Amino acid sequence: MGEPTRAVLDWDGGLRFRARSGSGHEVVLDSTSRPGHVGVSPMELMLVGVAGCTAMDVVAILEKMRLPPTALSVEVTGERADTNPKRFTAIELHYRVRGSGLTLDKVERAVSLSLSTYCSAVASLHPDCRVTTAIHLETD
Repeated sequence: MGEPTRAVLDWDGGLRFRARSGSGHEVVLDSTSRPGHVGVSPMELMLVGVAGCTAMDVVAILEKMRLPPTALSVEVTGERADTNPKRFTAIELHYRVRGSGLTLDKVERAVSLSLSTYCSAVASLHPDCRVTTAIHLETD
C-alpha cells in the first residue's frame, strides 16, 4: 500500500474552512452559495484536482517523448447530478498545448495515457462519470 495523503481542515465559521495539505500548503474552502464567500468550493477544488493531475501527466509524458511543451492550459467543466449527492456525472477537459515539434497525435497519446493509466484524480471519480476531451494545438 502506498503512502497516505493527508490534509487538515480548520473551521473558520459559517461554511468556511482553512485546509492545510500534508505538504504544508493552504487553501480556503467556502460555499459559493453563500454571500461574501472567500474561497473555492469543494466541488470546484475537485475539478482543479482533476485538471491539475492530468496536466502534470501530459507535461511529463511529452517531456519523456522529448517534445516538451512551451505552454499548456486545461479548462475543465463539470456537470453535476440534479439530486443529492450532486456528484459529477460528466467532466470535459479542454487542453490548449503549444510547443515546437508537437503533433496532434502525440498530444492525443499523452492525454490518453494520462486518463487511462496515470491520473489518479480521474481514476478516483465515480465509474459512470463521463470524461471527454478536446485538444487545441498551437505550434511555436
